[in-house]
Amino acid sequence: MIDLSSAIAISFASGEAPADALAVNAAIVKRLETWDNWAFAPEIIRQMRREGRGAFPAPIPSPRARTITMEGPHGPIDLRIIAPESPKGVYLHIHGGGWVLGSVDQQDQWLERFADRAGMACVSVDYRLAPEHPYPQGPDDCEAAALWIAREARALFGTDRLVIGGESAGAHLAAVTLLRLRDRHGVMPFRAANLHAGCYDLALTPSVRRWGAEKLVLNTRDIEMFVRHFLVQGGDVSDPDISPLHADLRGMPPALFTVGAADPLVDDTLFMAPRWAAAGNGASLDVYAGGCHVFIAFPGSNTDRCLSQIETFMAAACAD
Repeated sequence: MIDLSSAIAISFASGEAPADALAVNAAIVKRLETWDNWAFAPEIIRQMRREGRGAFPAPIPSPRARTITMEGPHGPIDLRIIAPESPKGVYLHIHGGGWVLGSVDQQDQWLERFADRAGMACVSVDYRLAPEHPYPQGPDDCEAAALWIAREARALFGTDRLVIGGESAGAHLAAVTLLRLRDRHGVMPFRAANLHAGCYDLALTPSVRRWGAEKLVLNTRDIEMFVRHFLVQGGDVSDPDISPLHADLRGMPPALFTVGAADPLVDDTLFMAPRWAAAGNGASLDVYAGGCHVFIAFPGSNTDRCLSQIETFMAAACAD
């Protein structure tokens, strides 16, 4: 359900979970029986994930991608670009991975879709990762990239119609970036936000705390460890710059919130979307039955429907 107005539109997927989603979930749990994100140093786990070990399939880098480099507060920041010839808008994408894992080239498959089907120039931020670069370095990089793309988008792509978003920790960083733009710079250059399976309260919502040990992509311990690595040099989990669920959300752009019902982080989205709307912003929420954490990384009917929904939302946000 898509809504760019000031009222929230909530759509809970009805009926049973799709059979293909349940099959994917069973395969993930089986695959992760002996997997531990914390058995090795983060740089080793990052490489293992690039090889397709762990929950997610091995990434297939796009031959269309190119990289440009901008200067940031902690040094150079690479921006990975996948764009059509005449973009209708620019999507500033922030990847997931718990602020610790993931990389800028592991989402090319759906960034290509957004380029081809929604006409978006997709610009993904290679922000610094914890624990080597803990809070606030990752958010600082994303803030700098957002300001840079707001200045340079028209010259680079012929349009200044901007959307921001990401998955998991990337959705968290997108929300934090929007708040920083409003509060630190007095600007709001983004027309919309695409927020998938975000973590918005680093004190941990009830669904995270109650999830337990089952490793359907990630579990309670994983999320606790991600937060610990992100905040290894300290930080108050009630600070809105760390937990945007606690922020004054007035003046945010319309947002599309999507999440799977079988995601440990489901409460983060269920809490954040109504708060977004209560602050007077457009908000749409869709919960996908049987969807695991970041289910759009896996093939299936939920993925097809969710990606199509995101494409429609982006196109509407960038329409004249």
